[in-house]
Amino acid sequence: MLVEKTDTLVIGAGQAGLAMSEHLSRSGVPHLVLERHRIAERWRSERWDSLVANGPAWHDRFPGMTFSDVESSVGPDDFPGKETVADYFVAYAKKIEAPIRCGVEVLKLERNAGRPGFRVETSKGVIEAQRVVAATGPFQTPVIPAVVPERAGLLQMHSTGYRNPAQLPDGAVLVVGSGSSGTQIAEELMQAGRRVYLSVGPHDRPPRGYRGRDFCWWLGVLGKWDAATREAGKEHVTIAVSGAHGGHTIDFRRLAAQGMILVGRTESSTDGVVRFAPDLVENLRAGDENHDALLDEADAYVTRNGLDLPEEPHARARVPDADCIARPILSLDLAEAGIGTIIWATGFVADYGWMQVDAFDEGGKPRHQRGVSSEPGIYFLGLPWQSRRGSSFIWGVWHDARYVADQIVIQRQYMAYDAAARGELEPA
Repeated sequence: MLVEKTDTLVIGAGQAGLAMSEHLSRSGVPHLVLERHRIAERWRSERWDSLVANGPAWHDRFPGMTFSDVESSVGPDDFPGKETVADYFVAYAKKIEAPIRCGVEVLKLERNAGRPGFRVETSKGVIEAQRVVAATGPFQTPVIPAVVPERAGLLQMHSTGYRNPAQLPDGAVLVVGSGSSGTQIAEELMQAGRRVYLSVGPHDRPPRGYRGRDFCWWLGVLGKWDAATREAGKEHVTIAVSGAHGGHTIDFRRLAAQGMILVGRTESSTDGVVRFAPDLVENLRAGDENHDALLDEADAYVTRNGLDLPEEPHARARVPDADCIARPILSLDLAEAGIGTIIWATGFVADYGWMQVDAFDEGGKPRHQRGVSSEPGIYFLGLPWQSRRGSSFIWGVWHDARYVADQIVIQRQYMAYDAAARGELEPA
């Protein structure tokens, strides 16, 4: 069987894979990028119709291309729709001439026995590579907790399966998960006239904008994007922020005042009755504190630097608590509440089962330092907090890719020296 060979193989052609390809090309590293579907496939087929980017166009992009280069109607402060985001990545791949092969699924990766490099089995044959970059990102396998049994007689779906209100059967909707996805879906359903219950867990709730600047700008000037470590106990804290309708701050108390029914964290169910933790009030209080703390830091920054940015005295205003907050619901009979659908906006888990190498801890998480794996020759890109808080964002992964590419170049130089010392040609 003919075995194709390359220096570096990149798995995945989303934002991480494209950024990796750009920096490898700049460094003169021969490589291939494999994508099992289309470029940026998840943006097209695993997100709801009205989804927009959570960051403004001026901020969440690669340095070498603006969104207006792809869609002229997108201004710097706009939040591009999901199709525009996908088109952006396709255009970027063309711009950098990324060597991408779509429709190729990686089935298995293992280290070569007794010689350098790795053997990668794909749906289109075998490829051998000296190095492999797993750029598959954190959003791989949707998680639906085993709380409500399938026999409950209602539709259950992950947020990746939701498209629009019209696809759902009649009745109320329970949305589990108060991050950006869950909250935006819940708000869209409420605006479509649905009765909506939203299960709210612990979360951070930054302001969408403050004193004329988007929160992305504030996190930048306050140095928060560069935070290199996660606070203990906050490795997976949900962040609730929205770019929908031009961008607005998510205020759960205001949503409740408008008719959304808030409940605490979903815990269990028995015989069609779902039970919620008695933590709603505490979760809202902690989210409000997170919101106000950022405002405090922003105010201090303005004063310290003498900036002429308008004050926003109403930014800390609170609406009166709705009944669901004053008297939290601890259990809910799904049938009596008329709930026909549960949408689980409960995140994802990574799936590296195809990687048969010693690069993972006991829990299956990658062992790495800024993307450089504990298994020589294996690299990761696109992980949350890979090097800092901004790693999951388009611009953040671009900078992480530059670092990983530099490490690959260093290793190639070592191998080139070894080959030269033995009088052999430089390895491909």
